[in-house]
Amino acid sequence: QVQPVESGGGLVQAGDSLRISCEVSSPVFSNYAMGWFRQIPGKEREFVASISGTGENMIYADAVKGRFTISRDRAKMTVYLQMTSLKTEDTAVYYCAAKYTVRAIVTPTTLNEYDYWGQGTQVTVSS
Repeated sequence: QVQPVESGGGLVQAGDSLRISCEVSSPVFSNYAMGWFRQIPGKEREFVASISGTGENMIYADAVKGRFTISRDRAKMTVYLQMTSLKTEDTAVYYCAAKYTVRAIVTPTTLNEYDYWGQGTQVTVSS
């Protein structure tokens, strides 16, 4: 069992960039596909981006495509979400999720596919 731990959230202005991180302390980090989701009060948690265990495959939600980049560092057992050209509508709590899989190329996009979740980190974009 792993416990993803997010960090790096904060308050930024529209147009700014921000990088959030998620550490997963596991010796088999490469066996976890990783994802980022976000949620605002009163709405369902939505998919943002995911990356395969190998780090070779990534997939993004249309709303963030071209602005956000997901990556992972095997040595640091950490996954990152680099966010650029931030918009006020990106304001949300961002959650990191991990899915254990022996299929190293998968990029899960739905909530139910993930096994472990972090506590979330708040990202607020002001106009």
